[in-house]
Amino acid sequence: MTKNLNVMAIQMSSVLGDKKQNITKIKELINNNARPETDVIILPEVWTVGWACDYFPESAESLDDSEVIRTLSDLAKTHNVNIIGGSFITKKGKKLFNTCPVINRKGELIATYDKCHLFSYYGDKEGTYITEGSNSVIVNIEGVRIGLTICYDIRFPEIYRAYAYKGVDLMVNMAAWGSKKEIPWVSMTHSRAVENQCYFVALTQSGAIEHGEFNLGKSTIINYKGDNLAEITSGEGAISATLDFEEQNEFRAKCTVLKDVHKSYEVKEY
Repeated sequence: MTKNLNVMAIQMSSVLGDKKQNITKIKELINNNARPETDVIILPEVWTVGWACDYFPESAESLDDSEVIRTLSDLAKTHNVNIIGGSFITKKGKKLFNTCPVINRKGELIATYDKCHLFSYYGDKEGTYITEGSNSVIVNIEGVRIGLTICYDIRFPEIYRAYAYKGVDLMVNMAAWGSKKEIPWVSMTHSRAVENQCYFVALTQSGAIEHGEFNLGKSTIINYKGDNLAEITSGEGAISATLDFEEQNEFRAKCTVLKDVHKSYEVKEY
């Protein structure tokens, strides 16, 4: 396994419903921030149209003929970098999915993850348009095993524990997270890192959401002890950190938390 990996998270304010303009914007953000030492660039959820569910159907693309994939492929080859492409809306037959594409340095699509948990509360209608993904996904990037999740997935620790049992080196959550929910975002992303002793990239959009709401814009790279390695609190831009997996494995060997998890937790009531 690669001992170190330099990861970059791009925080972006999507223009609601304007895929063309957002593709132009993501090109600029990656071109302006990518560095020779960057190994992996990670993008936020639904950066193509922003968090505005009614725009999802008209923005949907087939993976076999996708402008988003072509764009990210070109950027990956130009900068010799792997890209975990946040998410965009894909169509498979009559069904739509909230899909994360993963592209290697050669511009090849090597994996996809369809969001497993759909947020349809407080006026949001993701579940009206989108079909749940059927499984979690670990992608191997240059020997580093990365567990993928999107936004609302963060509220379900079971998926992260499943990744931990599979021995992932890094967990990622790519989101469009509302600004009124800062405490849950900070608490849950750090908890997932600490309880699973795993590096965690917690990436969310900035800028407007439908109905006059706003994204939190608080993207963070967290280590296996819960420390912030890098953070951007507002606006657009990028954060980077070099992850030392040898150091993480040494910590895990000294503090074998996962070995203390019981196979089951029977509850008795009195």
